Amino acid sequence: MSSSRRERRKADPALSDPERLYVITGDPDGSERAALDLVTMVVSKSQPTPTVQPEQAVILRLCQAPLSVAEISAYLSLPFSVVTSLLTELLATELIESRAPIVRATLPDRSLLEAVMHGLQKL
Repeated sequence: MSSSRRERRKADPALSDPERLYVITGDPDGSERAALDLVTMVVSKSQPTPTVQPEQAVILRLCQAPLSVAEISAYLSLPFSVVTSLLTELLATELIESRAPIVRATLPDRSLLEAVMHGLQKL
């Protein structure tokens, strides 16, 4: 193992403890996960309850304002797959909402607008 890899493992406990990630997810085969991607926006619907895991409580506090799954993953220093598993549980209990990001609409073709304008002028 290279020295840089050892240093990263020491700096990030999540990388050095795969058992911790397994315990956090609690889902050995990854089935029934929500269809989330890195840009899916997440917002909490309520405050953390006493029954949620500590990582899920942090997610609920972070998502008072909408955040992407990538941002949540970065703030928690957890892999995307682990965050997806945590979010799936929160979605199932309806503590959060998720949606695709709002995409800026593309402008219509200029020639189409000119044709409509000329057609209206002829009326």
